[in-house]
Amino acid sequence: MLTTGITDPSIDLVEQLKLTMLRNLQYRLAKDEYSATTYDRFLSVAYVVFERMIEQWLQTQEYYHWTNPKRVYYLSMEFLLGRSLSNALLNLGLSESCAQALREMGVDLDELAAVELDAGLGNGGLGRLAACFLDSMATLGIPSHGYGLRYDYGLFRQQIVHGRQVEAPDKWLALPNPWEILRPEVLLKIHFGGRVEQQTTPGGGTHSVCGWRRVARHAI
Repeated sequence: MLTTGITDPSIDLVEQLKLTMLRNLQYRLAKDEYSATTYDRFLSVAYVVFERMIEQWLQTQEYYHWTNPKRVYYLSMEFLLGRSLSNALLNLGLSESCAQALREMGVDLDELAAVELDAGLGNGGLGRLAACFLDSMATLGIPSHGYGLRYDYGLFRQQIVHGRQVEAPDKWLALPNPWEILRPEVLLKIHFGGRVEQQTTPGGGTHSVCGWRRVARHAI
């Protein structure tokens, strides 16, 4: 079984978490207790959780390698996963230990969790359903993987201005996202045939609209 040294049974769990949080704050974010923002502290905790998730994920992948089970690959245009920190802590059984470690450092876990931006991978009920499917398959122990789109802008933000609803873009990736692993060495070219053309509106009006015309790939 794979081991990466993230956990040390000789050190109390709460002390492990505190030491790793401080290490992340100093060496990954180049911050100290005076310059660290609330989001910096959130990142330092998220990286602790992410490392433990990766350790278990690698063990799972090794198990799949040797057992070669059938897998489910779920494709969806949207995944509304919500905030990940609290969910990950709960699934790893670290909620109480992490909260205690932060309390001893003078930080409130709920305040850190509140600054995390929702993963805006879509904007509708389909995304919530897709997230529920992934949670269900994980709960049942079904080997599975979700594939979707990494939208730069997710679910729009709603504000009430002068009694009217105003929609604003949701730049959910404006700040560093600790839950990602980039794979620039794995690139696939996706061919999408067609082009955008100006079209006249029905009835012969002068107002033009953009339409999609499908053409052969070699004509693009």
